[in-house]
Amino acid sequence: MSPEPETTRPGGPPSLPGGVGLSRLRVYDWPAAPGSDGFCGGSPHMHLACAEAYAVTGGSGAVQTLTTDGFASHPLGEGDLLWFAPGTVHRLVNDGDLRLVVIMQNAGLPEAGDAVLTFPPDVLADPTAYARAVTLDPADPEGSARKRRELAVAGFTELRERLDAGDVSAMTDFHAAALRLVSAGLPAWRTRFEQGPAADVARTAARLDALEAGDTSHLMSAEVLRSEPAPAWGMCGHLEKFETTEPAAKPE
Repeated sequence: MSPEPETTRPGGPPSLPGGVGLSRLRVYDWPAAPGSDGFCGGSPHMHLACAEAYAVTGGSGAVQTLTTDGFASHPLGEGDLLWFAPGTVHRLVNDGDLRLVVIMQNAGLPEAGDAVLTFPPDVLADPTAYARAVTLDPADPEGSARKRRELAVAGFTELRERLDAGDVSAMTDFHAAALRLVSAGLPAWRTRFEQGPAADVARTAARLDALEAGDTSHLMSAEVLRSEPAPAWGMCGHLEKFETTEPAAKPE
């Protein structure tokens, strides 16, 4: 049996190669709020199911991380590539015009639900309060994004202080709170995974089977695709998300 056309993605648009998600990111350069730790940058958060990679295209900065091993700061400069596993709390710090290409597992699920911000414990414990804190006000997206960042930084600072004091349960407490917050969305996550990377793996297997059988008919469906970026106020900065694809216009 010949594999389905290369660009088919059941229930959605054609997927990027490997069923990944891709965004351009300009990390926020807002000054730190009075009384904070003084760093410019984004809102610290964690992904529960997906890995994520940063390819630095310009500027300089760092990624601050929290894991059960404690706090770390990883410098970033043009040409660097850094990635991290699920469970890594990460915070982008902008030292000057930091720009990235972000590569996300599972059809961009990290920007489509698989993220919990490091708000203080009382907010994490209340789904209504969390939803209110994480949602941007359409009338003032920048102002509400700044407030969201400061609240996440406050929780990040508390997590770090507990870890610095040797309290590893700081992370397991946060993991448990994060799971409670996202549990209702897990069926949608699975659908995105099945229609994205899982389907892409199945297509590759079918192509290999076809080639081993001497069947090259799937090569007849070759085409060129293009994706236009969609701007968004991201957790870490100004995003341009490449989520939809369409056939590229043929030159005249």
